[in-house]
Amino acid sequence: MTRGSQEPELETAIGSVRLPNPVMTASGTVGHGAELARYLDYSELGAVVVKSLASYEWPGNPPPRVHPVSAGMINSVGLQGPGLLRWLDDELPELAESGARVVVSIWGRSLDDYAAAADQLATAMSPAMEAVIAAEINVSCPNLEDRGRMFSHSAAMTEAALAATATCGLPRWAKLSATGDLVEIAAAAIEGGAEALTLINTLLGMVIDTEARKPLLGGGGGGVSGRAMGPVAVRAVYDVHAALPDVPIIGVGGIATGADAVEMLMAGARAVQVGTATFADPRAPAKVLRELARWCAARRVSRLDELIGAAHEQDDA
Repeated sequence: MTRGSQEPELETAIGSVRLPNPVMTASGTVGHGAELARYLDYSELGAVVVKSLASYEWPGNPPPRVHPVSAGMINSVGLQGPGLLRWLDDELPELAESGARVVVSIWGRSLDDYAAAADQLATAMSPAMEAVIAAEINVSCPNLEDRGRMFSHSAAMTEAALAATATCGLPRWAKLSATGDLVEIAAAAIEGGAEALTLINTLLGMVIDTEARKPLLGGGGGGVSGRAMGPVAVRAVYDVHAALPDVPIIGVGGIATGADAVEMLMAGARAVQVGTATFADPRAPAKVLRELARWCAARRVSRLDELIGAAHEQDDA
């Protein structure tokens, strides 16, 4: 903090969920449990979003699964996970003990899969469920009932997947991919019952092994993430906020500094998630939070609401 400055109020609201600050981890980058607890005080973050879980154990894709690319990485992990029931028994209790506010991410290959995961959450008996504040519905997954097309590439299937999770008993956030029809798909997610939107998931990409003359990753293509996708994510948040100004948005993609978080907030996000940056520095989410607070204090921004959607004010003038 600069001398004489007051600490800014960073509390934010994502629909019915109130958070002490807007900085979270991103799904898929901090594991299913408290793997990074040696580096991070989870209780200081707005929330911890765990790696996506299905209603069943899933082995993921064959190796190699991760490869560096310019200003980021590409991964084809394939949503490997122990299944929700094992996670509830084995991983969630430690997360709850850490003081984390937990967002559980769920996925499926069919509408029945989404419904099954929601039912498992609704009937979970673990006392640690008290730490779970929301469910992030990852619809950036291949739909086996639609020739492998991603749920999030169709407004109708996005709405159906969200509707299928209505029984989970938690506020739901829809995690979407960047598509040309993003505003339409975002509106469909809200129609399906989402309280908020997480924008965006990784971008589809591929790396070719030029010696072997075939895709380098074991799963073929993969998801590109990191600093290079920051402008794409900012544009997605900006466009959706412009079209749906009352819908809470969590911005994710390319965030590694407090200034990156500010940019996403000004585009219209109410919170941000830090993902790929944690591979280079597992303390990155805490660093982003500190830098955001310093940025606000240095510019006499007393409340986070002063930043949210600020880049749209010129359009409204």
